[in-house]
Amino acid sequence: METCVQIKNISKVIKGKKIIDSLTFDIQKGEVFGFLGPNGAGKTTTIRMIVGLMGMTEGDITICGYSIRKDFEKAVRQIGAIVENPEMYKFLSGYENLKQFARMNGNISKKKIDEVVKLVGLTERIHDKVKTYSLGMRQRLGLAQSLLHDPQVLILDEPTNGLDPAGIREIRDHIRMLAEKKGMAVIVSSHLLSEMEMMCDRIGIIQNGKLIDVQMVNEFVNGNEETYSFEVDDIHVAAKALKQSFSQFHEKIVDQHLVVECSKQYIPDILSLFIQEGVRVYEVKSVTKSLEDRFLEITDKERGLVHV
Repeated sequence: METCVQIKNISKVIKGKKIIDSLTFDIQKGEVFGFLGPNGAGKTTTIRMIVGLMGMTEGDITICGYSIRKDFEKAVRQIGAIVENPEMYKFLSGYENLKQFARMNGNISKKKIDEVVKLVGLTERIHDKVKTYSLGMRQRLGLAQSLLHDPQVLILDEPTNGLDPAGIREIRDHIRMLAEKKGMAVIVSSHLLSEMEMMCDRIGIIQNGKLIDVQMVNEFVNGNEETYSFEVDDIHVAAKALKQSFSQFHEKIVDQHLVVECSKQYIPDILSLFIQEGVRVYEVKSVTKSLEDRFLEITDKERGLVHV
């Protein structure tokens, strides 16, 4: 795959404190990359450096082959961005807002404006005043504005903030479409981990200014071990027997079920053990971890917290 964005060992020091510490990762053309981290982890600072709103102390960022340090104008020309709720002139229509933005950028035709309006699904309401728009419609208008100059990279910081479920799904579908049909590299930062799981191809986790991990979403969620839930008649006897015979497994009690991380091949051995110990087994089922589960596991581990 073609690399659109290269983050090369960037750091940011503010008032003697290292806010961003040697971040390095690439983002490919046609993928949606999720940028995750707790509040204060450094997500927004990193995004501000990518779009050129904040300088780097060390390292460099390359956008479609152009260095932010050496070819700033050419680099940022490749980027479209929305940070939280896009600000518009509410007394103007959606179309008039786009015309104003087109004038500021230059060389953007009426045909191009009509094209992005259709792309984000605002054709029927584009000539209405923005003050009559729902929050979801304003987000779509902001998306149209960020696409007017044909960027190769789209950066969205909390794009679904304040939206209802229907609005969230609309924005998610538009983001997937832009990556798949337009071949854009899309960087999304959000607190809605369930949405990130459905939207993103890969995710990167940042904590305390450091990159903890970058993985495909499916690989990240599933990990190397699978998780199984056992419904038994004596959960404490089952847990004790499992700990004595299979100390390498991680087990915990959740909602009166014994939840075990192990490979599928060990299930018959675990069942045989329970039968030998006189434990009756009523149900065994695979448990799918969510992105939220894995995110909390990793960030808590980094902070030295252990779930029991």
